[in-house]
This record gives sequence, structure tokens and C-alpha cells, in this order.
Amino acid sequence: MEVHHRIRRDEPADYISTARALSRCVDVVSIQHEYGIWGGEDGESVLDFIRELDMPAVATLHTVMRKPTKRQREILIELTSAATATVVMSRSAATLLETAYGVDPSRVDVIPHGVPELPLVPSESIKAAVGLVGRDVILSFGLLGQGKGYELAIDAMPEVVAAHPNACYVIVGATHPDLIAREGEAYRESLIARVKSLKMTEHVRFIDKFVGRVELTRWLEAADVFVTPYPNLDQIVSGTLSYAMSAGRAIVSTPYAYAAELLAEGRGVLVAPGSPAKFAAALNRVLADEALRDAIGRRAYAYSRNMIWSEVGAEYRRLFERVAAPASVVARTANLTAINA
Repeated sequence: MEVHHRIRRDEPADYISTARALSRCVDVVSIQHEYGIWGGEDGESVLDFIRELDMPAVATLHTVMRKPTKRQREILIELTSAATATVVMSRSAATLLETAYGVDPSRVDVIPHGVPELPLVPSESIKAAVGLVGRDVILSFGLLGQGKGYELAIDAMPEVVAAHPNACYVIVGATHPDLIAREGEAYRESLIARVKSLKMTEHVRFIDKFVGRVELTRWLEAADVFVTPYPNLDQIVSGTLSYAMSAGRAIVSTPYAYAAELLAEGRGVLVAPGSPAKFAAALNRVLADEALRDAIGRRAYAYSRNMIWSEVGAEYRRLFERVAAPASVVARTANLTAINA
């Protein structure tokens, strides 16, 4: 892929110049929206960008807050109004857009979070590759930062280890760069200190690096159970949970909005946040019952087949063709008018 234009986050002129340049070379613009990645207050610079476009835009929303600030709500409403179509990754997010933000549901498409197409393999066949032969592997991955709920899972480990002495909780991922900029590795160090205070150093392992797709796949396939213990129950998407489903892993999670939707009908185990004892009980139940683990994993795997990248890419292509078609008709009509004149 060739990069033609770059927007510096905190350079307002870049948004305008890039939008105008795109008008000369593309038919549809795909905007990925997360408040923290665009410049200005609450990422308001995205509005400067979309206002300058003179072709259709599709906005994919990675966050839809149930309780936004006034400014966050204004930004999302203007963005979805200016976009030709809006994409969210779950039904719950689409419902929230309609009920809390007043977005016309006919202008919203639900396209799932993309995942790799992985084979369904037994975890025991992969554990040697990650040095965990004979261990009951519990996994989380992603950029390390507050809000992931790792504390809940770590606090559950003493009870898990009491029932499963070979259990090992692996947390894969580098610390989020924004967190590094603010406070260095203070958060990771606090988690390590927590593990030491619980005497769980032999049962909790940190893989402190960004892993590529091949290595991440190995970790996913080596896991017996995947956990997303997020405390924020309004979270509408989780790429890590989607990936775990694509690997057919049994999942134990708090019931945040995305997990409650995707793990319904026996595709995972949901546990209310705040209780390490309840989280440990759920983990112990899944680890103790291989048939249950396999059944949960297979249901998650089957559900994720429409989430693989080729399927998601085809859905986006159909959407782009749909929103570009009216603009093409207008352009052809304008050209014919000019010729006839």
C-alpha cells in the first residue's frame, strides 16, 4: 500500500489540505473514528476534515459512548450527519446511535470487527511453541493500560491456582504509547507488584512487547481460556475478544456491551465485574471441564466465520460501491449537461 498523504494530529492545516487533495483522486473516503486519534478537543478536528470533502464518506465508529460529554455528543452527531453512511461493529452500538444520538437507523450499517481466518486446533498442540507445556493457559492480549481490568483477573488467580496448580495467566502486549508518554511503565510495575504481593509470580507472566500476527496466533491457539475482564460495561467493541473467537477459544468475560452480544447463546461465560471470587469460580469451572471448553470454543468459532477479513472486506466493498454510485450518477449528469450546453 502506498501512502500519498499524511495528517499530523495537531496540525489543523493538514486536515484541510488532505481533504482537498483526496477530492481529486478518490471516489469514497473511509474515516475510522475514535475520539483519541484525531486532533483538537475530543478529536473535533475530524469535523474540519469531513467538512472539506466533496465526495461520499463512510465513518466507522470504534466508540459510541452511552454517557458522552456534551462536546463528544455534538462531534458524533455532526460526524454521522456529514457522513454518507456510518458503520458500527455491533447491534448494540447501532441501537445506541438511534436511541441516544438520534441517528437515522437507515443510515447505519453493522459490519463486524474483522478477524484472521484461523484453523481450529487443540491448545495442547501449540503450548510447546510458547514454553507452556503442561500448563492451564489463561490469556489476555493488547496494549497494556488502565481500563482493561487486569487487576480483576490477577486477583482471581490465587483461587484459580488453588484448584488448578498448573494455571498460568499470560498478559501479552507492550504498554500503550500514550501511557508511556505520561507515566512511563508505572502501571505495568503496579501490576507486577500486585502479582508479587499475591505470591503469584509463577502463575502470571507478562510478555512485554508488541507481537506480530504469527506470534499472536500462537498465543491464541495455546490458550485454554481467553479473558476480557473489562470494568467499563459500555464498551461497544473489543478486537481482542473478536480474535479469540476466531481461534475458537473458550472466553470468560465481564458483560460489557460487546461481550454480552457476541458471547450470548453459550458462546462464552459472562461474570459481573468487581468480584475476583466469582471470576475465579468461572475460570475454574471452564478449566475443569474440557467438554464445556470445547463446546464454548466451537460455538464462538462458528459465530466468527462471518467476521473473517475476506467477509468483512466484501461487506465494506459493497457499502463503498453503494455510497459511491449516487455521486457517480451526479458526476455523469453534470458532464452530459456541460457537453450539451
